[in-house]
Amino acid sequence: MTFSQLLTILRARYKVIVWALLVTVAVTAAVSLVLPKVYKTSTTVLLNYKGADPVSGQILPAQLVSGYMATQIDIVTSRRVALKTVDNLGLAEQPAFKQRFQKLTNGNGSIREWLADSLLKMVEVSPSRESSMIEITAKGNDPAFVAQVANGFAAAYQQLNLQIKVQPLQQAAKYFTEQVKTLRVDLEQAQNKLSKYQQEHGLVSTDNHLDVESARLNDLSSQLVLAQGQAAEASSRGSQAMGSGGRDSPDVISNMLVQNLKSSLALAEGKFAQLSKNLDVNHPQYQAAKAEVDRLRAELNSNISATNNGAANNGRILRQREATMRAALAAQTAKVLQLNRARDEMSVLVKDAESAQKAYDAANLRLTQTELEGQSNQSDVSVLNPAVAPMFPASPNVRLNIVLSILLGAMLGLALAVLAELANRRVRSSLDLVNVLKAPVLGTITWGKPARRSTFSNLFLSR
Repeated sequence: MTFSQLLTILRARYKVIVWALLVTVAVTAAVSLVLPKVYKTSTTVLLNYKGADPVSGQILPAQLVSGYMATQIDIVTSRRVALKTVDNLGLAEQPAFKQRFQKLTNGNGSIREWLADSLLKMVEVSPSRESSMIEITAKGNDPAFVAQVANGFAAAYQQLNLQIKVQPLQQAAKYFTEQVKTLRVDLEQAQNKLSKYQQEHGLVSTDNHLDVESARLNDLSSQLVLAQGQAAEASSRGSQAMGSGGRDSPDVISNMLVQNLKSSLALAEGKFAQLSKNLDVNHPQYQAAKAEVDRLRAELNSNISATNNGAANNGRILRQREATMRAALAAQTAKVLQLNRARDEMSVLVKDAESAQKAYDAANLRLTQTELEGQSNQSDVSVLNPAVAPMFPASPNVRLNIVLSILLGAMLGLALAVLAELANRRVRSSLDLVNVLKAPVLGTITWGKPARRSTFSNLFLSR
């Protein structure tokens, strides 16, 4: 069948097409007007996801964020959110819903559960692409109730999200409270042990540079070194003084009295030698000069002997002092070593106390932070665009349905016209005559105004 033949058939059976189109449009319009109107409205919520663990405070891995949106959608469509919406809106207390529940279920079951199931059938949740927004859509016959349900689900989801956020923090706060109590007891025990140990051993600090006994040990060490040097020098001088060279010892040479006596003795001896040349031994001046020389010599010897004995005694005293200092140093060394051992044990106690203090401070800090976050009323969900009561129904869309019915009616009319032609085939053109009779067409006659035709003429002529 060529396109010209199809046009000829459609022109011939235009009434079938028109009637099919009119019937389809009329039926569609009637059905659209009869169907109940369905209204649809949406609430847009924004998710401000931080991804922090409520107990440790650490940021969760980024790969967990991808499943966060799907989790939130499941929460919005959960029965818990629906039940909270029912409670917030007070639907279970409204007489209309009570009557409907009684009529449909005969009072069997819970009206809250029944209303929650009904609301879940009204609500659809869809996430926005590449964003942190969720669209909560509600549809129903009452535009005001539809908007109320959409906003109710958003509010219930916001409350539940805050509750889900706060509950772990409150549980963590209880855990940290118990830990802080335990750590406080441990800290007090560690500090008591440290204080008791310090009182028993008389220690103030673990730093030995601040210890009096260590300073005393260092002082004794310095004094011992000095005493050893002095004792060695005094012993050397004493040995020389008590030996054959005692008259030339450094102590004798440095003694001014001995030197003065030597000078006086030399003068007296010179005077005595001069007198001995001129005077007899029995002369009074001779005797006086000799007595003076003897006196000075005896006094000089006595002073030299006393100086040497003093040097020897000084050596013995310094050696005794050295021995005393050595004994004191040994005793002080033993005491310092004992204090060092006590200080080492005290260092362990100090570290235990510091560790207990750090653990207590860390737990107390986390407790304070968790309690503050647990008392927070700031949700990660915020309503961006609340739903409003729609003015026009979402379905049925009469205009769209009529347009579609026109297209469908036209297609149906075309199909019926072709089927009617195939059921009652007629010759409508010269081409049809050629196909039927298998004979050539010699000519055609066209009338300006078609007259009434016989059945015979219809076999050879076309309109």
